[in-house]
Amino acid sequence: MAHDPLHLFEGFGIELEYMIVHADGLDIAPLAPALLDAAAGVPGTEDVERGAIAWSNELVAHVVELKTNGPAPRLAGLDAAFQRNVDEIQRLLADRGARLLPGGMHPWMVPTKETQLFPGEHNEVYATFDRIFDCKHHGWSNLQSTHINLPFADDDEFGRLHAAIRVALPILPALSASTPVMDGAPTGFLDNRLRVYRNNARAVPEVSGKVVPEPVFSRTAYESELLAKVYRALEPHDPEGVLRHEWANARGAIARFDRMAIEIRILDIQECPRADLAVATGVVELVRALCDERLSDHGAQRAADTDRLARILWQVVDAGDQAVIDDPHYLTLLGWRGKPRCTAGELWAYLIERIVPARDPARGTLDIIQNRGPLARRLADAVGSAPSRGALREVWQELADCLGEARLFLP
Repeated sequence: MAHDPLHLFEGFGIELEYMIVHADGLDIAPLAPALLDAAAGVPGTEDVERGAIAWSNELVAHVVELKTNGPAPRLAGLDAAFQRNVDEIQRLLADRGARLLPGGMHPWMVPTKETQLFPGEHNEVYATFDRIFDCKHHGWSNLQSTHINLPFADDDEFGRLHAAIRVALPILPALSASTPVMDGAPTGFLDNRLRVYRNNARAVPEVSGKVVPEPVFSRTAYESELLAKVYRALEPHDPEGVLRHEWANARGAIARFDRMAIEIRILDIQECPRADLAVATGVVELVRALCDERLSDHGAQRAADTDRLARILWQVVDAGDQAVIDDPHYLTLLGWRGKPRCTAGELWAYLIERIVPARDPARGTLDIIQNRGPLARRLADAVGSAPSRGALREVWQELADCLGEARLFLP
């Protein structure tokens, strides 16, 4: 049955990806197929519905995705719904000596040795990705993210939403970075997931572009300029057109005209749904304020230069909340009225005070993240500069406990 499309901010789609690990040592456990089969009671399961929340597989066999089962009318209360499903999954995995581990990357996974693609109906798609891009690397098989889907009803709403999201993207990792450790050691960067994501499609660089999407503001322009470029570049590698779909576009935000939404894909997953939904609230309210022209006018947002936005994004990817933003044009787009340069953390503090009402259930969690830094900074402080494997395991055990106990990681 056909439904009228939702207008801006009339619905929200949230997707949370979690890795499955052995409970005793936290090494990767490729148990997603067994988990989904057990939940559904039939073999070969790829999707499980639990009322407002659904579970599904991802590219690799050690990751399970939880998502809203269709658009949710509001963000408030979704953290509790996700947590109930996390708890059910934990019970099913406990019977197999496993548990869920949050965070945007596994800290010591060796993708070349441990990657197993998810078997089943979508294997042709996964095998094609693997053949072209070699998915046994961090940017493919070792990354867990939070996606936010925001609807639009027509071309005008798409243009306003796409312009706003492009402006918002560069500072999102200052809230969401959760990946300071890779290959068993701190790297000095806060968002290693995005650092590797940037180049994971290097065999066909048009697939991810500059991560910040190009300034196109109508469906016709998006399909004829952006998507057509992706499809042309893929064609020599994929003459059968297996990947000729909107989801093959790997930019940090992608248009999904099949669902009339833009999907923001740039967020690392946090330690528990409470934190993820708080971050999502901050992101949504920033995009809403931009769409409503409370921070800057729509014309100025459309004119934002992709290279300048990308430069700020990679500064924030590396340094998170402590990244210094000294682009006066960008600061003006976000309504900043302070000194000519500020940190991303200072900018978020300024924005949250103005765009997230004090009565919002997420406000308290956002204030904690502001005061203590993003999860990546808290993890980096906990492990120090040269942790042993045992020390890493101890910190990530605590992180896993945070998911099970629905609490923030506050060492």
